Amino acid sequence: MSVRSQIGVLRHLLPEGVKLVAVSKFHPPEMIREAYDAGQRLFGESRVQELVSKQELLPGDIEWHFIGNLQRNKVKQIAPFISMIHSLDSERLMMEIEKQGAACHRVIPCLLQIHVAEEDTKAGFSPDECIQFLSDGRWRACNHVQIAGLMGMATFTDDREQIRKEFRLLRSLFGECKTGWFAGEPSFRELSMGMSGDYPVAVEEGSTMVRIGSVIFGER
Repeated sequence: MSVRSQIGVLRHLLPEGVKLVAVSKFHPPEMIREAYDAGQRLFGESRVQELVSKQELLPGDIEWHFIGNLQRNKVKQIAPFISMIHSLDSERLMMEIEKQGAACHRVIPCLLQIHVAEEDTKAGFSPDECIQFLSDGRWRACNHVQIAGLMGMATFTDDREQIRKEFRLLRSLFGECKTGWFAGEPSFRELSMGMSGDYPVAVEEGSTMVRIGSVIFGER
């Protein structure tokens, strides 16, 4: 099935209000253009240099989302154009995003990355660390960082109940954050969870944004 066809299928399957981030990392600009021509505008990349090179080649109305581990020394390269960073996982990274956002006169939407999977290789705040980070309150002084929600990845497993349990934990934490620190803040609204292998469960558990690559573009 073509990229255009897969985009159409996903649009039909996803409920209204759930955003589709097409994970285009490692795929050539020509394939991204095919998805763009099918109406897709949100694309996810995980390597700064690859993202910058694609951003220069492709239409200016694409909303680029950074979804991988972000090194502080590379924030400067994407700060002028990035639409959302999904992987804010430390205060030090937040301060660098603040610095580069100020230099560009931009407010950069970010998601706090939460570690809910039973895999040490996945990064992010633990739920307790997230609560401590928000309680400390230093994020409130960052006028160029907008905390727009949470992101997390479930364990890579065939056990659907484990995946569901982890997504429910993330949704519960999102609710706690919303009522505790972001009540009345409409900008805190995104719960980014669900990828090609588990997005149906993520949607059932309240995801507002799914990150799908191989279903759209095929295996790399």
